[in-house]
Amino acid sequence: MAPTRSSTDVIAEPTAAAPAAAVGAGRRRRLADDGDVAGLGRARAAAFVAPSLVLIGVFLVFPALWTLYLGLTNYRLTGSAALHPKFVGIQNYLSALSDDRFANSLVLTLVFVFGSAVIGQSVLGFSIAWLATRLNTSVRAIMEFFVLLAWIIPSSVTTFLWYALLDGTDGTLNSILGTAHMAWLLQYPMQCIIVFNTWVGTAFSMMLFSSALASVPPSQLETARMAGAGTLAQFRDVIFPHIRGHALTNTLLITLWTFNTFTPYLLTAGGPDDRSNILPIFIYRLALNDGALGQGAAISLIMIVINLVIATVYLRLLKERKK
Repeated sequence: MAPTRSSTDVIAEPTAAAPAAAVGAGRRRRLADDGDVAGLGRARAAAFVAPSLVLIGVFLVFPALWTLYLGLTNYRLTGSAALHPKFVGIQNYLSALSDDRFANSLVLTLVFVFGSAVIGQSVLGFSIAWLATRLNTSVRAIMEFFVLLAWIIPSSVTTFLWYALLDGTDGTLNSILGTAHMAWLLQYPMQCIIVFNTWVGTAFSMMLFSSALASVPPSQLETARMAGAGTLAQFRDVIFPHIRGHALTNTLLITLWTFNTFTPYLLTAGGPDDRSNILPIFIYRLALNDGALGQGAAISLIMIVINLVIATVYLRLLKERKK
């Protein structure tokens, strides 16, 4: 007679695998406790991260430390100071802060950032995004295509197009306006680079604000319209509270990008008479044209400090909004 299996055996059989399952669960728990959720092990995880750390070290950490070192020396491109630089401490920083050229460049940079980023790109980007919400799909796609085209075209090509537009002899703008021989880049250099940079960078603000406007609940807008709210009231009471965080993020990013952009050099080279000599151009001319790498490095670190202050202010505002 074949042996029969009792109900006790049937019940006890699955429990025989329970210790193995418990061991596996315990091992997974230990891996999670050790921070190795993926189960790769510390050595393999470090191997995956190592290339990124090497790139960060080579292209970010080392240049920053090298710039800090140069800013404390009288290092130059040529001469004895190139072979045997001397430690001068904070002398480069004191010289920069007492230099009228640096003060003029800082003021021009603040004007450039305020006009191009805070006013130009933010306002124009939001206006285009707001207008796009009222257009049909095909017209909106065409408009967004041309705005993005200004952003993705290489800087050298963009600069050539604007130079051809603003040229004082055969410029397109003079032909359109009938203002013969108006040298726009010589008479209005700051205004030209503000408009130029606004035209180039507006696409990012447009895309961010388009995403922000898409998150506004249509029901709230419809309720505001039924209550008799006009366009301004809808923006103040419905739209702006929803996009305030996006606006702060956009302003932070484009402010930092505009503060550090070097593209206007291709259009005016900081001239004429230093009237468009914003800080990135001033540092380039000081460090490479004049050969004073130590002073240029010191001013670069001052720029980093200014960037940190700007970022801290915006982040604090964003944090207060979340509270």
